[in-house]
Amino acid sequence: VQLVESGGGLVQPGGSLRLSCGASGFTFSRYYMYWHRQPPGKGLEWVSSIANDGTKTTYADSVKGRFTMSRDNAKNGVYLQMNSLKSEDTALYYCSTDPGGNTRGQGTQVTVSS
Repeated sequence: VQLVESGGGLVQPGGSLRLSCGASGFTFSRYYMYWHRQPPGKGLEWVSSIANDGTKTTYADSVKGRFTMSRDNAKNGVYLQMNSLKSEDTALYYCSTDPGGNTRGQGTQVTVSS
């Protein structure tokens, strides 16, 4: 399994970013996919999930209404559109193949600061 996240960066509060995750080494279309994040000095936390066919998404309360997760099974890609970003969204973001985030990539850093 290989997962490669990209799209992170420095953004001002209220701004937007779109994260991408490329997957390989497994039958992508058969798997639910997840985004997790790890804020500085804190543990890993679940952010969102998407069904294998993309028809169902769920979100942590802290991001609901601001973040949108999607996927493209033809491209083996999963995405996280993040709007109305807050300083507390600052974290290392990972995509993963399991709810616990145990199988994940190297992550992409998101920093929300003025």
